[in-house]
Amino acid sequence: MRKLLILSLIIFWHCNEKPKKNIKSVKKITISKVEGSPSFDEAKLSLSDSISKKEGSYSFSFNVDEYNLGDQTSKNFNYKLANSDKGQHIHLIINNGPYFAKYSNNFDQKLEEENNVILAFLSRSYHESVKNPNAYFLTKIGKNNKIDLNNQLLFYSRPKGTYEGEATKKLLLDFYLINTKISSEGNKVRATIEDTEFLIDEWAPYYIEGLPMGEVSIKLELIDSNGELIKTPFNPSIRKVFLK
Repeated sequence: MRKLLILSLIIFWHCNEKPKKNIKSVKKITISKVEGSPSFDEAKLSLSDSISKKEGSYSFSFNVDEYNLGDQTSKNFNYKLANSDKGQHIHLIINNGPYFAKYSNNFDQKLEEENNVILAFLSRSYHESVKNPNAYFLTKIGKNNKIDLNNQLLFYSRPKGTYEGEATKKLLLDFYLINTKISSEGNKVRATIEDTEFLIDEWAPYYIEGLPMGEVSIKLELIDSNGELIKTPFNPSIRKVFLK
């Protein structure tokens, strides 16, 4: 009788036990400064001829000094960032949209809008921008283009597109600042990656770790010392990238 009672209690406990849910481990999203890239302090990008329009596209011709397009960038860090097999290049950004990678200093580009703000800057083979005052070119095209290029401007660069395999472990976070500086006491860049927020007070490249697979949202905002969004064109920048 006693054994029967114990058996009945065991059966009752198992019947009333709630099934355990499959708990997925959630990684913490972090950003870390990329260190070990060559500085290219003497690299220079300048327009060699006026931008000309032909058959629905525009022709660009640049001078590139102290920098070799097509070279693989040497670096002093061991981890992997997504890298272009075609080497160092130019990032061409139109109206703060996703950049076009250009591996020649002479190229054509279609422009969808009549009025455009165009930023070009030198990029390492792993897409980190060269951040010296002579490494970029900024202009606007269009008769009715009223955007003031003297504004404080933030342009989004990386991450971009789809990442697979080893490239999903560390994603480069990079942006370009024009007419502004960021510091601990001044302007900052607020990066919101999924629901995790970071305040960036140094203009430098960073890598992101701990991202989930699938679609990832990233927002970059140029903010003032009070944490308020600076009212300027292309602010904020919002992107989605995909990890698989």
